[in-house]
Amino acid sequence: MLTDFPKVVCPFIRQTFKANPEQWKKFGSQLQMRTPEAYLVVNKVNPGFEWVFEDSETIAVEKLNGTNIKILTEKGRLVAVQNRLNVIDPLQVIKGQTYLMEGIFRSIAKGYVEADAEQAGELIGPKLQGNPYKLEFHEWYPFKKTVSDLAYRSFHEHERNFQNWSSWFKDGLFSRYFTKRASKLGLTDKVMAEGVIFYNLKRKAEKKSWMAKLRRDMFDWHYKDQVEIFDYTPEGRPDAVEDQEKFD
Repeated sequence: MLTDFPKVVCPFIRQTFKANPEQWKKFGSQLQMRTPEAYLVVNKVNPGFEWVFEDSETIAVEKLNGTNIKILTEKGRLVAVQNRLNVIDPLQVIKGQTYLMEGIFRSIAKGYVEADAEQAGELIGPKLQGNPYKLEFHEWYPFKKTVSDLAYRSFHEHERNFQNWSSWFKDGLFSRYFTKRASKLGLTDKVMAEGVIFYNLKRKAEKKSWMAKLRRDMFDWHYKDQVEIFDYTPEGRPDAVEDQEKFD
């Protein structure tokens, strides 16, 4: 079995706030709310993640919206496929999740897969997360390639703080993956990114914490047009101490 994906947490503290239960019954599934409450970011830095805000080596990369797939190749042969801790049989073509293999083999044809390596990436396409990128086929996109191809260049041009990122995520965080695709196809519409992954490869080399994540659905504005969130303020509750790794 391949190793599981590491837990990636938010650089801001998150706290749980109650939501309007009647509105949740109506819109909760659409907003992917499992219960009538929301686990939201507040304007407090998660201890140990100061590097996200202060280190010039930190970059922000689009977080693709699909499912995590890890693969292992040896001498050009695909020998293992895993969806988190679920082992996938590449030869299970009857009643199997064949779209997983479709995505991997299409990416092999694009040159995304190394001959001898354990690689992690995101599978995206028609059967996943409502297909936000409007793909006709599935595709496995290695995380290593997101770092090189899907980083937000404008990230370094603005002060790194809660208010700036809230505004950016709400109105300006467009999918770099879709924008590149739209340019090739002559499309003019825009697609919002799910969020970003913060990477610091210098810290990785130093064996320090080097990844963090922030999604649009971690902000209160993601919900409040359809579901009222009770008692939320960006400052948060001063006495609330919660497990920062309890949800993805």
